[in-house]
Amino acid sequence: MILQWKPDSSAPLWDEFSEGKNHFFRDINLDHIKQIGPSCVATTLAMIARSTGADVSVDYFKKITNSQSPHTWSNALKEFGMQLAYCNNDVRRIDNYIEELVSYDDLFLVSFYSIDPPSDPDSNGKLCTAHIVTLSGNKIFDTAKSRFNGGVINATNYPRLERQTKRIFRVVPLGYPRCV
Repeated sequence: MILQWKPDSSAPLWDEFSEGKNHFFRDINLDHIKQIGPSCVATTLAMIARSTGADVSVDYFKKITNSQSPHTWSNALKEFGMQLAYCNNDVRRIDNYIEELVSYDDLFLVSFYSIDPPSDPDSNGKLCTAHIVTLSGNKIFDTAKSRFNGGVINATNYPRLERQTKRIFRVVPLGYPRCV
């Protein structure tokens, strides 16, 4: 029995030691899309799929995904040679780890709470609203903003870095062993 053992609270967002510091989509070319209505997930997935040369619409992803089910997001990206992998994360504010994510120089989806999350859902079962953005290298693509009004911005200058994290995913190639 180990008597002096203590938990290690220093887990990186992506376990470099066991999986290598790969750059899966370092050279991806994303074209910003402005979302219409509450469609950040579908719009984000369409933006990523279009980077492969696919001619897909936001409506295509609305039909095949559930905005509250990341497994459907990952499955929807398979047709385009991609899927999602969960990153180690907690409810920390984005500004606590944005530099670490940028250092990986790759493609990530960062989901955060739009307001301070309560601990219990309301009478309709809703906890609170959330939003998702795409981090590519050192740029954040925010589908809720127009491209020329903060829609593409340097990650360390993103105005919502104080928001608490809901989920973080790394976009990985189809078949990568660590996936959703």
